[in-house]
Amino acid sequence: MSNNHTQGAGGAGNQNPQGYRRERDGRWQSPNAFNGNGALPPVNPGRSYAGGFDFEGMIDSLRELFTRDRQAASQQESKRCGICYLYFTGEELHYREEEGFYVCPSCEQALGKQTLYMIRRQQK
Repeated sequence: MSNNHTQGAGGAGNQNPQGYRRERDGRWQSPNAFNGNGALPPVNPGRSYAGGFDFEGMIDSLRELFTRDRQAASQQESKRCGICYLYFTGEELHYREEEGFYVCPSCEQALGKQTLYMIRRQQK
């Protein structure tokens, strides 16, 4: 048996005329995508997201939300909304008797008059 490997038709190593490297799955890859030492090409720090979404604002908002959730969860009478799973004080939640779960005002507004049955009922 030989350990020598030759690539497809007439190819020897990476000496194909286009200068591209053929990957095992058959896709062609630009020679700029791999720099030979195993590292990805450097990211352009001046490049920014072209869309209008504010990722930093979203992260800050989520941090505030989780901080409030942890504070509410630490309270003695806190309960969890059966839809969004965030903690609220008992007065903020409404228990939906037919479905068997608590719901916060935001989720209740989104549900409207829809009936949503849970696999497991929350204790009242």
